[in-house]
Amino acid sequence: MLTGIHVVMIGGDARQIEIVRKLSTLDARVSLVGFEQIEAGFIGVSKEEMDDIDWKTVEAILLPVGGIGNDGFINSVFSSNKIKIEAKHLKQTPESCTIFTGITSNRLEKVASQAKREIVVLMNRDDVAIYNSIPTAEGAVMFVIQHTDSTIHGANVAILGLGRIGMTLATTFKTLGANVSVGDKESASLARAFQLGMKPFHLDDIKQALKQVDVVINTIPAKIVTSSVLTEMMQHAFLLDLASKPGGIDHDYAQKRGLKSMIVPGLPGMVAPKTAGKILANVMSDLLLEQTRAQ
Repeated sequence: MLTGIHVVMIGGDARQIEIVRKLSTLDARVSLVGFEQIEAGFIGVSKEEMDDIDWKTVEAILLPVGGIGNDGFINSVFSSNKIKIEAKHLKQTPESCTIFTGITSNRLEKVASQAKREIVVLMNRDDVAIYNSIPTAEGAVMFVIQHTDSTIHGANVAILGLGRIGMTLATTFKTLGANVSVGDKESASLARAFQLGMKPFHLDDIKQALKQVDVVINTIPAKIVTSSVLTEMMQHAFLLDLASKPGGIDHDYAQKRGLKSMIVPGLPGMVAPKTAGKILANVMSDLLLEQTRAQ
């Protein structure tokens, strides 16, 4: 149980509701900032303003998956107000206070460093990424079906990156009958793709490898599908970029060429916010329980 543990949740989307539900079940005290457009409806949960929070009792701060923007503001779909957390807030918290965020940024790291508070980046954790790969793969299948005019079965599908998300994508599309090729730089990943019955290729050979594909799904956050690669691709090809912005595909050039391309980072929160929220809720509650046991 998290009885007496004070958590401040600032901004976010529908995923945060599942986290609130879990923390309430564990008897935590939760202060919501940026949620004035919804009814709390949970035991131990209250809506507050930043300056009204008793920061000296706060043992954990939960930011949205997107963290803090470069302008220092925090987005919330449940608020029209501009929300900002600053070092002056963090400095009032106990030294053991931890900041949980989906992704980090230079702005967040600077503020946390000024206050000497620890940041836990949830999306960097293997467990979160692997769990999230399930709704990501389902969402990718949905987008491919919506934006192509042929079946996935028999289609030539290239997955770029065989990491935690790429592995689930590759196996999902192979199960659906696609001819899956996998691009990566790591020899171990290429060997794994071969072992799984897929066609591996080194990213140095990406131009040749993508010439005859119907679908490209990128998970690598670096510009690898450049204009020279896109020039060689078939006109009907569909490109889906799942990497964090700016992504790995030159979408401007793809549009000039008339290719269909999309960048959709954060797919789990888009297609399955309840499931994505439960994933974050379970991981975060476990981390908070560990933190309380260690104190």
